Amino acid sequence: MNEYDTNRIYDLAATIGFNKTDIKDEADCFVLNTCHIREKATEKVYHEIGRVKKEFRKIKKPLVIVSGCVAQAESKEMLKREPYIDMVIGPQSYHKITDLILSYQRKKEKKNETNFDVVKKFDDLQKIPTSQNKISSYLTIQEGCDKFCHFCVVPYTRGPEYSRPFNQIINEANDLVNKGAREIILLGQNVNAYNYLDGDKKHKLSSLIMELEKIDKLKRIRFMTSHPNDMTDDLIDCFQNCKKLMPILHLPIQSGSNKILKLMNRKHDREYYLSIIKKLKNINKDIKISSDFIIGYPEESQQDFDETINIIEKVSFINSYSYIFSARPGTPSAKKNLNNLLESKERLKKLQHLLKNIQIDDNKTYLDQNCEVLVENKIKGQEKYFGRTRHMIPVKFESDKCNPGELVIVKITSYNQNSLFGFKENNKMKVA
Repeated sequence: MNEYDTNRIYDLAATIGFNKTDIKDEADCFVLNTCHIREKATEKVYHEIGRVKKEFRKIKKPLVIVSGCVAQAESKEMLKREPYIDMVIGPQSYHKITDLILSYQRKKEKKNETNFDVVKKFDDLQKIPTSQNKISSYLTIQEGCDKFCHFCVVPYTRGPEYSRPFNQIINEANDLVNKGAREIILLGQNVNAYNYLDGDKKHKLSSLIMELEKIDKLKRIRFMTSHPNDMTDDLIDCFQNCKKLMPILHLPIQSGSNKILKLMNRKHDREYYLSIIKKLKNINKDIKISSDFIIGYPEESQQDFDETINIIEKVSFINSYSYIFSARPGTPSAKKNLNNLLESKERLKKLQHLLKNIQIDDNKTYLDQNCEVLVENKIKGQEKYFGRTRHMIPVKFESDKCNPGELVIVKITSYNQNSLFGFKENNKMKVA
């Protein structure tokens, strides 16, 4: 989502004469677009600003803007702690960045803009054409969260759940496809909570996917990240009925222990989670699942951890993100006593070893198989190309010639934990 937001910030800044540069010391303006999910995010911001200060100590100071969730969470404190910062802009206010920059250039007054104005944001953004032209493109459809998991800062930095207007999303999707996108990844903090009422007509994520399916040149659809409580039957059915929806679902569970899930305020238990997986597997035998795990959550016992290991073995997640619990200021879990760090590190090591082996075993099943790959780009300086499988596994393959945006057949000849390797078969995919 930050990548999507960053692209839109570039689009906005271009309307007042700013162009993206890769030459750092020529920059007139630095925008640090931040995320507040992990503990070290704030310190990384100050570290990066320190680098900018050092590089610009003998030349004209650039305008320095901190945007995103760290800006929202820290706001005034950032301006007090680091005078080199000129402006902080929250994630629901970045549509105002052009007016704020112009105002600063006139008055040289520091700005703190962290209001929640998500409706106005997307109304304004739809007036600015996107410059995004990647084969695989992100598209934010939903922001915010009403779940209030006790470990999560999102409701406080992104605000309540908001779903963008249905037609606004379809228009942006068509724009992306016209600019070359062949895969669209729908984004949201709780993307499957998408729910937009247009008069008497109710649009959900399932109806949005069905509408995107009609776009001729669009070849693949994905969405992330989902909450188990919003995996409704109509959405599950899309994995059977929508040919362009890829058979991969990122569905965070965080813990396999019902005790820990309750302490986290996840509002579901492991049995409910497993029932969703069963439904998905019943309607599409090709579907695979990835997830998120928090290890060492306050009060996690050895039994709780063993139950997490057990659910990993049951589901065989092909790719997952896993971390030791990191208390976020202002969340309920920040008030709890931390678990023994050494013990948590050992548990994380064991869990990641299991996840790694499952991922390697899954990649091994592709060996000597023909695999459908969406070509994203040619690898610089090589007669090799990069793309992804239907399950989003990276593939590097040899080919005399193929074009980004094509669906091709690749014969897999080797693999590692994260990627597949092979060569393009002579026959190109025939796509209806």
